[in-house]
Amino acid sequence: MTEPVVRDADAVPEQPVDAAEGLSKAVLLDESDGAPHFAIRRFRLDPGASVPRHTNAVEHEQYVLAGEYTVGIDGEEHTVEAGDTLLIPAGTVHRYENTSEEPGLFLCVVPNGDDTIDLVE
Repeated sequence: MTEPVVRDADAVPEQPVDAAEGLSKAVLLDESDGAPHFAIRRFRLDPGASVPRHTNAVEHEQYVLAGEYTVGIDGEEHTVEAGDTLLIPAGTVHRYENTSEEPGLFLCVVPNGDDTIDLVE
């Protein structure tokens, strides 16, 4: 049986993400906590940071917590802000860019398992 987990998300340390300078993530819950199906991660996209075009092995459901930034999905640009939600299907080419002066923060829910990132040239 899975045990409940309650923790202060602000106490979870952020780690830099190798795919892009100025991008960090905190893994709020995942299979190591006993979550059987999904992981919840919080990403921070610093002002001036961008994440190159890439694909992921799994789908991503995202909820924007703060800031305003651009998400390119399959070549279409979307400006997102707090309260917006996104679905990025597995294998979909996407990118991020923060041209604002505030960090962009978003939650990302993904299925547990391999989340390989493949950069697209």
